Amino acid sequence: MYNLLYRLKPYFKRQETVVDNSIFRIHSTFTTVLLITFSMIVTWSQFVGQPIKCFTGNSGVPVNVLNTYCWIMTTYLMPDGFNGPSSFVASPGVVNDRSDELAKKYYTYYQWVCFVLFFQAMFCYFPKWLWQVWEDGLMNKLVCGLNIGVCEKADKDKNKGILLDYLVRHRNRHNVYAFRFWFCEALCCANIFLQMYFMNWFFNGDFITYGLRVLSLSDLDQEDRYDHMVYVFPSVTKCLFRKFGPSGSIEQHDAMCILPLNIVNEKTYIFIWCWFVILGILTAFLVVYRAAFLLVPIMRPAVMYKSNKMVSKEAIELLSHQLSLGDWWVIYMLGCNIDPQIYKEVIAEYAEKIRNDESNIKQTNLSKSS
Repeated sequence: MYNLLYRLKPYFKRQETVVDNSIFRIHSTFTTVLLITFSMIVTWSQFVGQPIKCFTGNSGVPVNVLNTYCWIMTTYLMPDGFNGPSSFVASPGVVNDRSDELAKKYYTYYQWVCFVLFFQAMFCYFPKWLWQVWEDGLMNKLVCGLNIGVCEKADKDKNKGILLDYLVRHRNRHNVYAFRFWFCEALCCANIFLQMYFMNWFFNGDFITYGLRVLSLSDLDQEDRYDHMVYVFPSVTKCLFRKFGPSGSIEQHDAMCILPLNIVNEKTYIFIWCWFVILGILTAFLVVYRAAFLLVPIMRPAVMYKSNKMVSKEAIELLSHQLSLGDWWVIYMLGCNIDPQIYKEVIAEYAEKIRNDESNIKQTNLSKSS
Protein backbone atom coordinates (compact mmCIF):
# COMPACT_ATOMS: atom_id res chain seq x y z
CA MET A 1 0.00 0.00 0.00
CA TYR A 2 2.89 2.34 0.77
CA ASN A 3 4.16 1.97 -2.79
CA LEU A 4 0.70 2.78 -4.16
CA LEU A 5 0.36 5.88 -1.99
CA TYR A 6 3.92 6.98 -2.81
CA ARG A 7 2.99 7.11 -6.49
CA LEU A 8 0.52 9.90 -5.67
CA LYS A 9 3.40 12.17 -4.61
CA PRO A 10 3.82 13.85 -8.04
CA TYR A 11 0.30 15.29 -7.74
CA PHE A 12 1.54 17.55 -4.91
CA LYS A 13 4.49 18.95 -6.85
CA ARG A 14 4.58 22.72 -7.13
CA GLN A 15 3.49 24.01 -10.51
CA GLU A 16 6.18 25.81 -12.46
CA THR A 17 3.50 27.81 -14.26
CA VAL A 18 0.36 28.73 -12.31
CA VAL A 19 -2.80 28.48 -14.42
CA ASP A 20 -5.41 28.33 -11.65
CA ASN A 21 -5.82 29.34 -7.98
CA SER A 22 -5.37 27.76 -4.57
CA ILE A 23 -9.03 26.80 -4.02
CA PHE A 24 -9.15 25.21 -7.48
CA ARG A 25 -6.03 23.18 -6.63
CA ILE A 26 -7.42 22.16 -3.23
CA HIS A 27 -10.54 20.83 -4.94
CA SER A 28 -9.01 19.21 -8.00
CA THR A 29 -5.65 18.02 -6.68
CA PHE A 30 -5.66 17.63 -2.90
CA THR A 31 -9.24 16.30 -2.67
CA THR A 32 -8.64 13.89 -5.55
CA VAL A 33 -5.55 12.44 -3.87
CA LEU A 34 -7.36 12.35 -0.52
CA LEU A 35 -10.29 10.35 -1.92
CA ILE A 36 -8.01 7.96 -3.83
CA THR A 37 -6.03 7.39 -0.63
CA PHE A 38 -9.21 6.60 1.28
CA SER A 39 -10.33 4.30 -1.54
CA MET A 40 -7.03 2.39 -1.34
CA ILE A 41 -7.29 2.06 2.45
CA VAL A 42 -10.87 0.78 2.29
CA THR A 43 -10.02 -1.56 -0.59
CA TRP A 44 -7.10 -2.96 1.36
CA SER A 45 -9.28 -3.47 4.44
CA GLN A 46 -12.07 -5.07 2.38
CA PHE A 47 -10.20 -7.43 0.08
CA VAL A 48 -7.03 -8.22 1.99
CA GLY A 49 -8.52 -8.57 5.46
CA GLN A 50 -11.74 -10.29 6.52
CA PRO A 51 -14.56 -7.74 6.12
CA ILE A 52 -17.26 -9.77 7.92
CA LYS A 53 -17.36 -12.44 10.63
CA CYS A 54 -20.67 -14.14 11.47
CA PHE A 55 -21.74 -16.84 13.92
CA THR A 56 -25.03 -18.62 14.73
CA GLY A 57 -24.13 -20.77 17.70
CA ASN A 58 -24.61 -24.53 17.16
CA SER A 59 -26.50 -24.34 13.86
CA GLY A 60 -24.07 -26.54 11.99
CA VAL A 61 -23.63 -23.98 9.22
CA PRO A 62 -19.98 -23.73 8.09
CA VAL A 63 -18.47 -20.39 9.10
CA ASN A 64 -17.04 -19.63 5.65
CA VAL A 65 -20.43 -20.29 4.03
CA LEU A 66 -22.20 -18.09 6.56
CA ASN A 67 -19.71 -15.24 6.11
CA THR A 68 -19.99 -15.35 2.33
CA TYR A 69 -23.78 -15.56 2.39
CA CYS A 70 -24.23 -12.63 4.78
CA TRP A 71 -21.69 -10.50 2.90
CA ILE A 72 -23.50 -11.07 -0.41
CA MET A 73 -27.10 -10.94 0.86
CA THR A 74 -26.38 -7.95 3.17
CA THR A 75 -27.13 -7.54 6.86
CA TYR A 76 -29.65 -5.48 8.78
CA LEU A 77 -30.51 -3.84 12.09
CA MET A 78 -33.69 -2.86 13.89
CA PRO A 79 -33.87 0.94 14.31
CA ASP A 80 -36.00 0.44 17.43
CA GLY A 81 -32.94 -1.13 19.02
CA PHE A 82 -31.23 2.26 19.09
CA ASN A 83 -33.77 3.61 21.59
CA GLY A 84 -33.47 3.09 25.28
CA PRO A 85 -30.59 2.13 27.59
CA SER A 86 -27.69 0.33 25.93
CA SER A 87 -27.68 -2.34 28.68
CA PHE A 88 -30.96 -3.77 27.33
CA VAL A 89 -29.60 -4.85 23.92
CA ALA A 90 -26.73 -7.03 22.73
CA SER A 91 -25.51 -4.20 20.51
CA PRO A 92 -27.15 -1.05 19.12
CA GLY A 93 -29.88 -2.21 16.74
CA VAL A 94 -29.34 -5.91 17.44
CA VAL A 95 -32.71 -6.93 18.92
CA ASN A 96 -35.49 -9.37 18.13
CA ASP A 97 -36.92 -8.47 14.72
CA ARG A 98 -40.23 -10.29 15.43
CA SER A 99 -40.43 -11.10 11.68
CA ASP A 100 -41.27 -7.50 10.92
CA GLU A 101 -39.72 -6.98 7.48
CA LEU A 102 -40.85 -3.37 7.18
CA ALA A 103 -39.03 -2.35 10.37
CA LYS A 104 -35.65 -3.68 9.25
CA LYS A 105 -32.90 -1.33 8.08
CA TYR A 106 -30.69 -3.09 5.56
CA TYR A 107 -27.06 -2.14 5.03
CA THR A 108 -25.75 -2.73 1.53
CA TYR A 109 -23.58 0.27 0.77
CA TYR A 110 -20.48 -0.82 2.72
CA GLN A 111 -19.66 -3.20 -0.14
CA TRP A 112 -19.49 -0.29 -2.59
CA VAL A 113 -17.64 2.32 -0.54
CA CYS A 114 -14.23 1.70 -2.12
CA PHE A 115 -15.66 2.08 -5.64
CA VAL A 116 -17.73 5.15 -4.74
CA LEU A 117 -14.66 6.87 -3.26
CA PHE A 118 -12.70 6.21 -6.43
CA PHE A 119 -15.41 7.66 -8.70
CA GLN A 120 -15.77 10.63 -6.37
CA ALA A 121 -12.06 11.27 -6.85
CA MET A 122 -12.46 11.14 -10.62
CA PHE A 123 -15.29 13.69 -10.52
CA CYS A 124 -13.13 15.99 -8.37
CA TYR A 125 -10.30 15.69 -10.88
CA PHE A 126 -12.54 16.33 -13.91
CA PRO A 127 -12.49 20.19 -13.73
CA LYS A 128 -8.68 20.14 -13.61
CA TRP A 129 -8.49 17.75 -16.57
CA LEU A 130 -10.98 19.84 -18.55
CA TRP A 131 -9.08 23.05 -17.84
CA GLN A 132 -5.76 21.47 -18.85
CA VAL A 133 -7.30 20.44 -22.18
CA TRP A 134 -8.73 23.91 -22.79
CA GLU A 135 -5.71 25.83 -21.50
CA ASP A 136 -3.35 23.78 -23.70
CA GLY A 137 -0.18 25.26 -22.18
CA LEU A 138 -0.89 28.84 -23.29
CA MET A 139 0.34 30.46 -20.07
CA ASN A 140 3.54 28.43 -20.09
CA LYS A 141 4.24 29.59 -23.66
CA LEU A 142 3.60 33.23 -22.74
CA VAL A 143 5.91 33.12 -19.71
CA CYS A 144 8.77 31.84 -21.93
CA GLY A 145 11.51 32.10 -19.30
CA LEU A 146 10.47 35.47 -17.82
CA ASN A 147 9.79 33.84 -14.46
CA ILE A 148 13.55 33.92 -13.78
CA GLY A 149 14.67 37.38 -12.73
CA VAL A 150 18.41 36.74 -13.00
CA CYS A 151 19.01 36.29 -16.72
CA GLU A 152 20.91 37.81 -19.64
CA LYS A 153 19.55 41.22 -20.65
CA ALA A 154 19.51 40.22 -24.30
CA ASP A 155 17.43 37.11 -23.55
CA LYS A 156 15.11 39.09 -21.30
CA ASP A 157 14.53 41.80 -23.90
CA LYS A 158 13.95 39.22 -26.62
CA ASN A 159 11.36 37.30 -24.55
CA LYS A 160 9.67 40.54 -23.46
CA GLY A 161 9.40 41.56 -27.10
CA ILE A 162 7.82 38.22 -28.02
CA LEU A 163 5.30 38.52 -25.17
CA LEU A 164 4.38 42.13 -25.96
CA ASP A 165 4.03 41.34 -29.64
CA TYR A 166 1.65 38.49 -28.80
CA LEU A 167 -0.45 40.67 -26.45
CA VAL A 168 -0.77 43.41 -29.08
CA ARG A 169 -1.58 41.07 -31.98
CA HIS A 170 -4.08 38.98 -29.98
CA ARG A 171 -5.84 41.81 -28.23
CA ASN A 172 -9.55 41.10 -27.49
CA ARG A 173 -9.14 37.38 -28.26
CA HIS A 174 -8.93 35.88 -24.77
CA ASN A 175 -12.52 36.06 -23.53
CA VAL A 176 -13.11 32.37 -24.28
CA TYR A 177 -9.91 31.49 -22.41
CA ALA A 178 -11.03 33.36 -19.29
CA PHE A 179 -14.65 32.19 -19.31
CA ARG A 180 -13.58 28.58 -19.72
CA PHE A 181 -11.52 28.82 -16.56
CA TRP A 182 -14.34 30.47 -14.63
CA PHE A 183 -16.67 27.74 -15.86
CA CYS A 184 -14.26 25.15 -14.42
CA GLU A 185 -14.29 27.03 -11.09
CA ALA A 186 -18.10 26.94 -11.05
CA LEU A 187 -17.89 23.24 -11.94
CA CYS A 188 -15.82 22.66 -8.79
CA CYS A 189 -18.53 24.24 -6.65
CA ALA A 190 -21.31 22.30 -8.37
CA ASN A 191 -19.34 19.07 -8.03
CA ILE A 192 -19.03 19.39 -4.25
CA PHE A 193 -22.73 20.03 -3.66
CA LEU A 194 -23.82 17.35 -6.14
CA GLN A 195 -21.50 14.84 -4.48
CA MET A 196 -22.96 15.66 -1.06
CA TYR A 197 -26.45 15.13 -2.51
CA PHE A 198 -25.33 11.83 -4.08
CA MET A 199 -23.75 10.59 -0.83
CA ASN A 200 -26.92 11.49 1.03
CA TRP A 201 -28.85 9.30 -1.40
CA PHE A 202 -26.20 6.57 -1.21
CA PHE A 203 -26.47 6.45 2.59
CA ASN A 204 -30.28 6.53 2.58
CA GLY A 205 -30.56 10.14 3.71
CA ASP A 206 -28.02 9.91 6.55
CA PHE A 207 -25.06 11.86 5.11
CA ILE A 208 -26.15 15.53 5.09
CA THR A 209 -26.66 15.55 8.87
CA TYR A 210 -24.04 12.87 9.57
CA GLY A 211 -21.36 15.12 11.04
CA LEU A 212 -23.82 17.34 12.92
CA ARG A 213 -25.42 14.37 14.66
CA VAL A 214 -22.06 12.89 15.59
CA LEU A 215 -20.85 16.18 17.06
CA SER A 216 -24.14 16.84 18.87
CA LEU A 217 -23.75 13.66 20.94
CA SER A 218 -20.45 14.67 22.50
CA ASP A 219 -22.12 16.16 25.61
CA LEU A 220 -24.29 13.13 26.42
CA ASP A 221 -23.35 10.22 28.67
CA GLN A 222 -22.20 7.09 26.89
CA GLU A 223 -24.90 5.00 28.60
CA ASP A 224 -27.69 7.27 27.32
CA ARG A 225 -26.71 7.55 23.67
CA TYR A 226 -25.73 5.68 20.56
CA ASP A 227 -23.15 7.26 18.33
CA HIS A 228 -24.66 8.18 14.95
CA MET A 229 -21.58 6.69 13.28
CA VAL A 230 -22.76 3.32 14.62
CA TYR A 231 -26.20 3.91 13.10
CA VAL A 232 -24.77 4.67 9.65
CA PHE A 233 -21.79 2.27 9.80
CA PRO A 234 -22.69 -0.47 12.31
CA SER A 235 -19.89 -2.74 13.41
CA VAL A 236 -22.34 -5.42 14.66
CA THR A 237 -25.39 -6.42 12.60
CA LYS A 238 -27.91 -9.21 12.13
CA CYS A 239 -28.19 -11.71 9.28
CA LEU A 240 -30.91 -14.25 8.52
CA PHE A 241 -29.50 -17.46 6.96
CA ARG A 242 -32.01 -19.75 5.23
CA LYS A 243 -31.41 -23.35 4.09
CA PHE A 244 -33.34 -26.54 3.45
CA GLY A 245 -33.78 -28.93 6.38
CA PRO A 246 -33.72 -32.75 6.22
CA SER A 247 -37.40 -32.94 5.20
CA GLY A 248 -37.26 -30.11 2.65
CA SER A 249 -38.62 -27.41 4.94
CA ILE A 250 -36.91 -24.01 5.14
CA GLU A 251 -34.77 -23.55 8.23
CA GLN A 252 -33.91 -20.04 9.40
CA HIS A 253 -30.79 -19.27 11.45
CA ASP A 254 -30.39 -15.92 13.12
CA ALA A 255 -26.76 -14.82 12.89
CA MET A 256 -24.83 -11.99 14.47
CA CYS A 257 -22.18 -10.45 12.21
CA ILE A 258 -19.18 -8.28 13.02
CA LEU A 259 -18.10 -5.80 10.34
CA PRO A 260 -14.54 -4.58 11.07
CA LEU A 261 -14.59 -2.74 7.73
CA ASN A 262 -17.14 -0.27 9.05
CA ILE A 263 -14.69 0.91 11.71
CA VAL A 264 -12.62 2.28 8.84
CA ASN A 265 -15.67 3.54 6.94
CA GLU A 266 -17.11 5.55 9.83
CA LYS A 267 -13.85 7.41 10.45
CA THR A 268 -13.33 7.95 6.73
CA TYR A 269 -16.72 9.51 6.18
CA ILE A 270 -16.74 11.74 9.24
CA PHE A 271 -13.52 13.25 7.86
CA ILE A 272 -15.02 13.47 4.34
CA TRP A 273 -18.15 15.15 5.73
CA CYS A 274 -16.11 17.81 7.54
CA TRP A 275 -13.81 18.30 4.55
CA PHE A 276 -16.68 18.61 2.05
CA VAL A 277 -18.45 21.17 4.24
CA ILE A 278 -15.25 23.26 4.37
CA LEU A 279 -14.63 22.79 0.64
CA GLY A 280 -18.24 23.63 -0.19
CA ILE A 281 -17.94 26.92 1.71
CA LEU A 282 -14.63 27.74 -0.01
CA THR A 283 -15.87 26.98 -3.53
CA ALA A 284 -19.14 28.86 -2.93
CA PHE A 285 -17.12 31.86 -1.72
CA LEU A 286 -14.96 31.59 -4.85
CA VAL A 287 -18.00 31.62 -7.14
CA VAL A 288 -19.51 34.61 -5.32
CA TYR A 289 -16.17 36.44 -5.43
CA ARG A 290 -15.81 35.71 -9.14
CA ALA A 291 -19.35 36.93 -9.84
CA ALA A 292 -18.62 40.17 -7.98
CA PHE A 293 -15.35 40.44 -9.85
CA LEU A 294 -17.19 40.20 -13.19
CA LEU A 295 -20.12 42.45 -12.30
CA VAL A 296 -18.13 45.18 -10.53
CA PRO A 297 -15.34 46.34 -12.88
CA ILE A 298 -13.94 48.71 -10.28
CA MET A 299 -12.64 45.69 -8.37
CA ARG A 300 -10.22 44.65 -11.12
CA PRO A 301 -7.56 47.39 -10.72
CA ALA A 302 -7.60 46.90 -6.94
CA VAL A 303 -7.15 43.13 -7.30
CA MET A 304 -4.28 43.50 -9.75
CA TYR A 305 -2.49 46.15 -7.70
CA LYS A 306 -2.83 44.11 -4.51
CA SER A 307 -1.05 41.13 -6.12
CA ASN A 308 1.56 43.24 -7.97
CA LYS A 309 2.36 46.36 -5.98
CA MET A 310 5.50 47.12 -8.01
CA VAL A 311 3.37 48.03 -11.03
CA SER A 312 2.22 51.65 -11.25
CA LYS A 313 -1.42 52.34 -10.49
CA GLU A 314 -1.71 54.46 -13.63
CA ALA A 315 -0.73 51.55 -15.88
CA ILE A 316 -3.09 49.21 -14.04
CA GLU A 317 -6.00 51.65 -14.35
CA LEU A 318 -5.35 52.10 -18.05
CA LEU A 319 -5.19 48.37 -18.83
CA SER A 320 -8.21 47.59 -16.65
CA HIS A 321 -10.36 50.09 -18.59
CA GLN A 322 -9.01 49.58 -22.10
CA LEU A 323 -8.62 45.80 -22.28
CA SER A 324 -11.35 43.22 -22.63
CA LEU A 325 -12.11 41.03 -19.64
CA GLY A 326 -10.27 38.06 -21.15
CA ASP A 327 -7.16 40.11 -21.95
CA TRP A 328 -7.18 41.56 -18.46
CA TRP A 329 -7.33 38.06 -16.99
CA VAL A 330 -4.37 36.91 -19.08
CA ILE A 331 -2.12 39.75 -17.90
CA TYR A 332 -3.34 39.20 -14.34
CA MET A 333 -2.31 35.52 -14.51
CA LEU A 334 1.01 36.55 -16.07
CA GLY A 335 1.62 38.51 -12.86
CA CYS A 336 1.38 35.22 -10.93
CA ASN A 337 4.14 33.68 -13.04
CA ILE A 338 6.57 36.36 -14.24
CA ASP A 339 9.34 37.83 -12.09
CA PRO A 340 7.92 40.99 -10.38
CA GLN A 341 10.54 43.34 -11.79
CA ILE A 342 10.15 41.99 -15.33
CA TYR A 343 6.36 42.07 -14.96
CA LYS A 344 6.56 45.74 -13.98
CA GLU A 345 8.46 46.49 -17.17
CA VAL A 346 6.09 44.43 -19.33
CA ILE A 347 2.99 46.17 -17.94
CA ALA A 348 4.55 49.63 -18.32
CA GLU A 349 5.50 48.98 -21.96
CA TYR A 350 2.17 47.35 -22.76
CA ALA A 351 0.27 50.28 -21.20
CA GLU A 352 2.37 52.68 -23.27
CA LYS A 353 1.52 50.76 -26.45
CA ILE A 354 -2.18 50.84 -25.59
CA ARG A 355 -1.96 54.56 -24.86
CA ASN A 356 -0.24 55.25 -28.19
CA ASP A 357 -2.76 53.13 -30.09
CA GLU A 358 -5.67 54.98 -28.50
CA SER A 359 -4.02 58.31 -29.30
CA ASN A 360 -3.50 57.31 -32.94
CA ILE A 361 -7.11 56.20 -33.24
CA LYS A 362 -8.35 59.52 -31.86
CA GLN A 363 -6.15 61.48 -34.26
CA THR A 364 -7.37 59.37 -37.19
CA ASN A 365 -10.98 59.96 -36.24
CA LEU A 366 -10.38 63.71 -35.90
CA SER A 367 -8.72 63.89 -39.30
CA LYS A 368 -11.59 61.99 -40.91
CA SER A 369 -14.21 64.22 -39.31
CA SER A 370 -12.42 67.36 -40.44
